[in-house]
Amino acid sequence: MATEHSKSAGRLMVSPAVAVLLIWMIVPLAMTIWFSFQQYNLLYPDRTGFAGIENYYYFITDFRFQPAIWNTLRLVLGVLAITTIGGILLALLLDQPFWGQGIVRLLVLAPFFVMPTVSALVWQNMFMDPVNGLFAHIAKAFGGDGYDFLGQSPLMSIIIMVAWQWLPFATLILLTALQSLDREQIEAAEMDGASVWSRFIYIILPHMTRAITVVILIQTIFILSVYAEILVTTNGGPGTASLNLPFLVYLASIVDNDVGMGAAGGVIAIILANIVAFFLMRAIGKNLEH
Repeated sequence: MATEHSKSAGRLMVSPAVAVLLIWMIVPLAMTIWFSFQQYNLLYPDRTGFAGIENYYYFITDFRFQPAIWNTLRLVLGVLAITTIGGILLALLLDQPFWGQGIVRLLVLAPFFVMPTVSALVWQNMFMDPVNGLFAHIAKAFGGDGYDFLGQSPLMSIIIMVAWQWLPFATLILLTALQSLDREQIEAAEMDGASVWSRFIYIILPHMTRAITVVILIQTIFILSVYAEILVTTNGGPGTASLNLPFLVYLASIVDNDVGMGAAGGVIAIILANIVAFFLMRAIGKNLEH
């Protein structure tokens, strides 16, 4: 059992890393909160002062705020639906023995290591281009016309790009959970005459529930901050069709040069993300208790 001296020594050795981490987190957060209450526009550097809650009021009443909130929710739910269902199906497929299994697993995991800007540009130019994209050539081969994905279905296009990149993560977590399942249960169910569907519903899916909740929690936190894919493809448009909350913060602070309003938007985004994370953590905690 560790003595008080060894515990103190351990805390002392860990304290520099903890201090650096706290400074790394607290200083930017404190500056963001401070700027959110200041009147600070880069175009008018001489007009500064305390603004109170005006920045928050102007950000929330901005005509782009409500579409950004709804698009953020649609983006999160759409990506979660694709990655969760697709991850389960891919995990079931990769769990089966077949020739070249290792190579297939490597190929499935590869998109997760591609930078968001690179994957977005690949999808935009190689697949979704209405003239020279792969989907356009397939449509023309069957006598149709190319479809302008980013112009006519911009948010759905962003969802596909983000889901493609996060699908390997979900597959890896769910495959790990699936491989920990006791095979004797499956064999016993087969001997009792249970169908494939019954084995999946009553044995496999309940066993994967904890992994699914972990996938949902981690992906939600990261998907709430999606930005690069929108910047290099749709720029939030057409209009506000693909605008989400992080990109609205970018528009307010960088494009409109209003640092105070952008900081207020950042604080609002942090609050909303923490609310979502809180409820997800509670849901996961209840799931783990059962």
